[in-house]
Amino acid sequence: MASSRNGNDKPELKKRAVAGSFLFRYPDGDEKKAQVALFRRSGAVRTYQHKLAPISGSVEKDDANPLSTALREIKEETNLDLQSLEPLRVGKPYSFVDESINREWTINPFAFRLKEKSEGGKGEEGIVTDWEHEGWEWHDPSEVNESERFGGVPKLVDSLRRVWPEYDLGPDAGKALTSGLQRLRDDHASGARQLAGMAISTLREVIAKMDSSTIDNTWWENVRMAAWHLCKNGRESMGAAITSALVAVLNRIESVLAQSLAPPEKIQRILQAIDEQAAEREVSTSRIRANFVKYLRENLYQEIASKGNIVILTMSSSSTISSCLLEAAASLGVALDLRILESRPKCEGASLAAKLLEAADEKMKLDITLYTDSSAAIAAAGVDIVVIGADRISSDADVSNKTGSLPTVLSARYVTPKAKVIILSETDKIAGPGSIDEHVVEDNDPLEVTKAWNAAGVQGKAVIDSSLHPGQSALDGKRVTVKNIYFEWVPASLVDAYVTEKGLWSSGDIAKRSQWIGNEMDRFFKDL
Repeated sequence: MASSRNGNDKPELKKRAVAGSFLFRYPDGDEKKAQVALFRRSGAVRTYQHKLAPISGSVEKDDANPLSTALREIKEETNLDLQSLEPLRVGKPYSFVDESINREWTINPFAFRLKEKSEGGKGEEGIVTDWEHEGWEWHDPSEVNESERFGGVPKLVDSLRRVWPEYDLGPDAGKALTSGLQRLRDDHASGARQLAGMAISTLREVIAKMDSSTIDNTWWENVRMAAWHLCKNGRESMGAAITSALVAVLNRIESVLAQSLAPPEKIQRILQAIDEQAAEREVSTSRIRANFVKYLRENLYQEIASKGNIVILTMSSSSTISSCLLEAAASLGVALDLRILESRPKCEGASLAAKLLEAADEKMKLDITLYTDSSAAIAAAGVDIVVIGADRISSDADVSNKTGSLPTVLSARYVTPKAKVIILSETDKIAGPGSIDEHVVEDNDPLEVTKAWNAAGVQGKAVIDSSLHPGQSALDGKRVTVKNIYFEWVPASLVDAYVTEKGLWSSGDIAKRSQWIGNEMDRFFKDL
């Protein structure tokens, strides 16, 4: 018979991964008055009977991910679904051993905000607990503690602080982080570079408002956890640029921490170092412009000079791309035949055209043609280059950009095989190691798509609207789904050149940078 004991004659630890979900509410809409719901476990559960806890449940092998577990358990234990919940934060997972029950737990913490009835949710009246709980109650999250008198499950505070960093940061710094995360989540107009800048500014504000009378390991851990939240809980689809920028900031902070300075002076030096990092990022676009023009001169100039113009196909809107196009028109001394796909649903391509027309001087020869997204193949006929940006570049050099990028590139490859596909991107947008399947797919509000149908006078729109609710619905067995996915991947095999602020990069250069990012992420975040 196989033994269940180890060499020390102790039973083998039973390992179990769980999702723990905290439900929050903001009375009067004031985040400073936040309350967290804790549920008292019943006497019928196997562990921690009559203790206060978040909604918890085991991660099963059939669960797609811990978030799926969290949503399932919330539905089973409270009768709430996503219509009544707003996802707030994903906490950093951690593990601990409870020897009293011979169990090793891996906790995946989540935070959700309970929607009121006025928002389309059920409110707290909709909470109906099952047999696993004997009651529940609201608490001020700052007053949750590990005391026997409070009566929580083991490591309750550790789980809470991972989704509510205000617990450690204090009210002012916590408010700065919460507001910064909200700005990042809500901003669907700015590109990855701008969002990374916002993340740097938020971390700076958090540090400025933290209690820094003592700068020790705990202070440094709180700063790193705030940075982790900005990477994970802002716009994770833009996380590569945000992570790269914040890792660079943490490197600078680490250098200052090694200096023998009094806390007030050390904080001033840290804030100065952050400002210097932000300033350095601002010059990256000018370097990409110069390298883009250099690439055109070295690879296409003879051809475009002979015909007197360069034909470029692009899409969406990017400050880097607009700047590079204007520089090419000014520096090469040829006419710019620019074809832009309108880039629905927000038609950023039209915005790019307007931006270029406003910025171009009278001496520039600029001919812009706007095309519908579905006419990418027509627009691609006879182009010299296809230029797209990047919101993320994988370790294998695949490029994530606005949806429509892949059909645009494929159309050009088929219609005009000689056309070059050029990526314009800061190296900050290179993600850590991992396949593209591991990256977040951002599916956004379907109303951005359906609202455009009003102006177009789409027949039958009312029928679809009547059965459409937050993305999907089922009516008499009929299901309607409207997808609004912002980003898609262009394989590295379809790319001819990556033009960065550091020059022309190869897939090997990208792989090295990706590995460096991965190592730095482990160094700063792994032990949190």
